[in-house]
Amino acid sequence: MEIIALVLFILAAIFVVRSIKVVPQQNAWVVERLGKYHATLTPGLNWLVPFVDRLAYRHSLKEIPLDVPSQICITKDNTQLTVDGILYFQVTDPMRASYGSSNYIVAITQLAQTTLRSVIGRMELDRTFEERDQINAGVVASLDEAALNWGVKVLRYEIKDLTPPAEILRSMQAQITAEREKRALIAASEGRRQEQINIATGEREASIARSEGEKQAEINKAMGEAAAITAVADATADAIRKIASAIEQPGGSDAVQLKVAEKAIDAYGQLAKTNNTMIVPGNMTEVSGLIATAMAVIKRATP
Repeated sequence: MEIIALVLFILAAIFVVRSIKVVPQQNAWVVERLGKYHATLTPGLNWLVPFVDRLAYRHSLKEIPLDVPSQICITKDNTQLTVDGILYFQVTDPMRASYGSSNYIVAITQLAQTTLRSVIGRMELDRTFEERDQINAGVVASLDEAALNWGVKVLRYEIKDLTPPAEILRSMQAQITAEREKRALIAASEGRRQEQINIATGEREASIARSEGEKQAEINKAMGEAAAITAVADATADAIRKIASAIEQPGGSDAVQLKVAEKAIDAYGQLAKTNNTMIVPGNMTEVSGLIATAMAVIKRATP
């Protein structure tokens, strides 16, 4: 009896172990009943029929990174590129992931490599470095369409490295160096050009300033001379008016005749000083004639 009880206990333990299944979070387990798909177990406690149901596949529903091996691709301009990348996918349908492909990981990897060669083959070498986003988007679009039958969703693809042959790298480096030297020469010429412009502008502004200064100096000089002439004219006119007024006074005419005679005698005296010969009027009536002429002029100037 004890042996029978022990056997029953062991059978019961096996029955319980095979009946109870606890599925972890973000996992899905596929169950077959008598060799045929029966159900997909969700996270938590699940019950199976012992010896009838079988746990066939276990899938993780997390996002999975898949390293795509490097490969050689030929660009549109017949240049070889060594390309490797990484693919991110997620199982969305556990049943299709179990029965849609014998190995969906290998299928995705091979399809990613094939699609990458096709996308890069439509581009020239320079564009492959500039349009990585377009390459990534093209690979994802092609993979996502095919992966629907495998119960897999392709989220994104990222190129890790693009490596051209060594001779292409050297030519690219030489091109970059030449471009940098060209930019340096252009910058230097632009600097010299700007320097010449600045010098010419400075000289022009200095010349304008000098001419403006000379112009203002001439204006000031002319204004000064005009003011001096005006002042002399005003003084002369004032003196004439005063003389005329003095003539009209009693004895004024005699005083003017005396003054004119004195000026004439002084003039003859100054002329004698500048010459070695004494000059004396041949006729003294000439002095009286000078006086008469001066008086006539003064009277005409008197208003």
